[in-house]
Amino acid sequence: MQSIHRKSAPSVGKAAFSLVEMLVVIAIISILMTLGSIGLSGMGGKGVTSGVATAESLFDEARSTAVGKNIRACVLVAKSLTNNSADDLKRIIVAYEPLDDTGQPSTLAGANPAWVVSSRGAVLPDQTFFSSDLSKKDHSGGSDAIKTVTLTGAKKSYEGEYYIYEFNSQGICTTPGASFVIGNGSRNLTQPASAQPPKVMASSKRDFGGFVVWRNGRTSVFRSPDQISASLPDSGKTF
Repeated sequence: MQSIHRKSAPSVGKAAFSLVEMLVVIAIISILMTLGSIGLSGMGGKGVTSGVATAESLFDEARSTAVGKNIRACVLVAKSLTNNSADDLKRIIVAYEPLDDTGQPSTLAGANPAWVVSSRGAVLPDQTFFSSDLSKKDHSGGSDAIKTVTLTGAKKSYEGEYYIYEFNSQGICTTPGASFVIGNGSRNLTQPASAQPPKVMASSKRDFGGFVVWRNGRTSVFRSPDQISASLPDSGKTF
């Protein structure tokens, strides 16, 4: 006798997720989104840390240039660029005193050189800007701002007014105790920094960093925001 095998009907709800499984998946997605937002909010601090390290290397380059060529050299921080306002308070370059045909400084010791750019330098990371308010000529208690100079004769994107940190031919900083401070913020890059200075963002109030330049040209990094200023600017304030 021929046996007949009946096929069982497929279970309709077999491939569906249970309510508990769906709740678990939603919980995992929520956790991942929270962790992602925390990571994004911390990007400013990483930008400041990276910017400080880059600036320190440029200060070391300027000092080495001064000693190696026995001439004056400097670090220039863009204050107001004539043709490239997007780099205001962001571009940092190294320059040196021009030499004549005999290889000697072409300016008198007391005169201001027509600085020659020695390298492309660097641009601070996104949303990171030099603070003209917190950077001082003498960080130990002085209130004088960093001196400025006008750079001409360079490529057009570099021309403009700069804050200057100068080293003499022995690599000695001419403003010992001067500070270099940068912070995380935002500004309209289509406008000059003089018209649209950077502002502190709510998520990065204490994202500031920097260092002091000593007489021998060496630098000491600030380990705490309190070393920069007793009161950092609040959210929405300029720096």
